[in-house]
Amino acid sequence: MFRRYGKRLISLTLSVVVGTYPSTLLGIQEAGPSAPSEGNPTDAAPHNANDLQALVAPIALYPDSLVAQILTASTFPDQVAIASYWMKQNKNVTGNALMQEVDKQSWDPSVKALTQFPTVLDKMAQNLSWTSTLGEAYHNQQSEVMTAIQTLRAQAKSSGNLKSGSQITVVQQSPQTIVIQPTNPQVVYVPEYNPALVYGTPYVTPGYSAGDVAAAGIIGFGAGIAVGALMSGGCCSWGWSSWNCGWHGTAVVYRGGAYYGNAAWHGSYYGAGGGVYGPYSSGRYGAGYNPSTGTYARGGSVSSPYGRAAAGQAYNPSTGAYGATRQTSDANGSYGSSVYSKGGQTAYTQHQTTSRGTVGTTETSAGGRGIAATGANGSASMGEAANGNRYATANGNAYRNTGSGWQKNSGSGWNNVDRGSSAFGGMEGHSGGWGNSSGWSSRAESNRGWDSMRSSGFSGGRFGGGGFRGGGGFRR
Repeated sequence: MFRRYGKRLISLTLSVVVGTYPSTLLGIQEAGPSAPSEGNPTDAAPHNANDLQALVAPIALYPDSLVAQILTASTFPDQVAIASYWMKQNKNVTGNALMQEVDKQSWDPSVKALTQFPTVLDKMAQNLSWTSTLGEAYHNQQSEVMTAIQTLRAQAKSSGNLKSGSQITVVQQSPQTIVIQPTNPQVVYVPEYNPALVYGTPYVTPGYSAGDVAAAGIIGFGAGIAVGALMSGGCCSWGWSSWNCGWHGTAVVYRGGAYYGNAAWHGSYYGAGGGVYGPYSSGRYGAGYNPSTGTYARGGSVSSPYGRAAAGQAYNPSTGAYGATRQTSDANGSYGSSVYSKGGQTAYTQHQTTSRGTVGTTETSAGGRGIAATGANGSASMGEAANGNRYATANGNAYRNTGSGWQKNSGSGWNNVDRGSSAFGGMEGHSGGWGNSSGWSSRAESNRGWDSMRSSGFSGGRFGGGGFRGGGGFRR
């Protein structure tokens, strides 16, 4: 059973290639401001006012700058999912060090800015269907989205639930415009409220769940987040004070100018593409929409004498299913990573193939993870379920550890295995694979490329007769 599991894991990891698409076409590279395609006949059917109010209800009472960041970042749902995962993998990095590391990423400035508000970023990643729908609405109906936010603010204010205090200052700038700013410019508080109660009208937001929120129609606040001078300068021009809402014609203002987010979000719905060719290299790109399934997809590829790189993404707003992949190959082998999300659950996979063999990994947001490999010396696999149970195969043998030590499947049942058993190969006592999670430390590299993987899959340690020798899977 476990040998089949190992083969299936590698097969799954190697097969999660949704297309051949270049990163620059996916918003993976930092995108500059570009005007939206107003009135494009291929745009999706517009949302009505009630639908838009329900869609923006969870964020309408946030401070203006945070609203601006969220609206823009929602047009990059793939980067939102990636950044949220990256934050969890780097939760021990804080303060200026965190900002320095975030600044190195290729995410849009709005996504980088949201890393300073991890609870907001996490909600967007956990509600990816809602995030993508918000991004689509903002992309196609910017003025209507901003009007919906102001309508909700007016309703909350009229109901007596939106008022100035020690956390936020509420200013009626004009009869149609309510501005919300932090009371202390150096500290931002994220409002916590129930959208179904706070506005005096029971809004239910499809595809969004805030978890535990206040039951009464009141606005609470989490811990304040310090946004010092470095948030607007130094390494990170994407900081807090660089963002605002322009309520009088310009939706989002970034660094003093209009900012439209990912103008390519959803691309041409029924299909468009092209290519460029030269004497030594070529590139192709494409975007499309399948009306029978409701799935949007886009991406591209580039090829040269040095290798090939491809990336792509697909999203179905009806089911909330989302997938993205990056794949590369060169003279040394092939490498790739993918992410898939649906129903609040996310799975990440990686693979690497060289002349030494193939290795694949997978990890889920629920806590399950696995690694499997084949090479000249044999094959092996290891897996851990969300409940902590562990499973492994090596040399044709299957093992498990459900909390009382390792057991081997002898064909007629499970028998305890002695740590020193040569048949077991010392896997039970090998802390590098599981003990301190160092075997999984490079999962944060899943969406940044394979620089740390090229020198780790088989060169630092190899698969031999006793399982994983000299290493715990992937490590930096």
